Amino acid sequence: MTQDNELWPPGVFPARFIEMLREQGGIEAPPFDSDQVQPASLDLRLGDVAYRVRSSFLPGPEQTVAERIRTLELHRLDLTNGAVLERGCVYLVPLQETLALPHAVSAGANPKSSTGRLDVFTRVIGDKARGFDTLPAGYHGPLFLEISPRTFPVRIRRGSRLSQMRFRVGNTRLTIAEHQTLHRVETLVIDANEQVGEGVALSIDLKGADRNGLIGFRSKRHTPVIDMDKKDALDVLDYWEPLINRGSDEFILDPDEFYILVSREAVHVPPAYAAEMVPFDPLVGEFRVHYVGFFDPGFGHSAAGGTGSRAVLEVRSREVPFLLGHGQTIGRLIYERLAEEPDRLYGSGLGSNYQAQTLKLSKHFRAFAL
Repeated sequence: MTQDNELWPPGVFPARFIEMLREQGGIEAPPFDSDQVQPASLDLRLGDVAYRVRSSFLPGPEQTVAERIRTLELHRLDLTNGAVLERGCVYLVPLQETLALPHAVSAGANPKSSTGRLDVFTRVIGDKARGFDTLPAGYHGPLFLEISPRTFPVRIRRGSRLSQMRFRVGNTRLTIAEHQTLHRVETLVIDANEQVGEGVALSIDLKGADRNGLIGFRSKRHTPVIDMDKKDALDVLDYWEPLINRGSDEFILDPDEFYILVSREAVHVPPAYAAEMVPFDPLVGEFRVHYVGFFDPGFGHSAAGGTGSRAVLEVRSREVPFLLGHGQTIGRLIYERLAEEPDRLYGSGLGSNYQAQTLKLSKHFRAFAL
């Protein structure tokens, strides 16, 4: 594996660099699926077995993940022909991809959009890790995915893709001034509720004016199993309760309930950039955007079939009921530079599921309208 830093310029790796990293031995895995490499991220594939463990954990600087699994394992599931993961349980699955990163290249992971929209909590763990979803520059070792379904039981199998990974060199995030300049040139957000500063602030849409008053969905309990690999297979009303604006622009979140809501603003990720959703300051209220997520270059880009796309938000209240108002800030998009212009964009002939979206559930559900 080459350690030549000149091969890896600063920035988030676009698809071509990810493929090059694989060719150079930085990612060790079976041949990639044809659609596994996204414009600025790599889908990660589950391996052959899931370990049901007593608790979540971090291995810490002295132990490997496999060593911790041996002390916490309750039983294991063969994923060759598929298995059901029960809600409220914690599972560890070895991934098919392992890393041998050059010393300047680091990696970070997030749930895929469809995983987060089903309230399936996932985090990538590496050997001797001190944190989740973060692999330090130069990491050599296996990858494991912690999976904990929160709302729905789910069926997975070898090769299922629940998480995704980005690769970076250096500090790739834009400063406040750089965000503002990029917004002036490229228009990062349409109908901005707040000034662009430390990223793009996103607020909540509780009017549903362009959706016949539909403002979101609340998950149902005690539902059938969801197969994570089947698209357009499920009836929305078997799993979700639609939420309708009945004249008020406010909504109370119930504790321990899971909601799919949507941003008031439409956002745009220009081709030379990527973005990541981060929760808004928790001091503003007893709620949070449940999952952070990656936004690939071209999301909401007019040349890639977007012209601004809404951000779908997975939301929970914490300990108490909490009142949300229309236009209330709920999250932020932080933009990052790519290491080079990408050779493919989100939505542009890639079969991307959420380009030009407004309020949309995960790809597992058939279309729904009032």
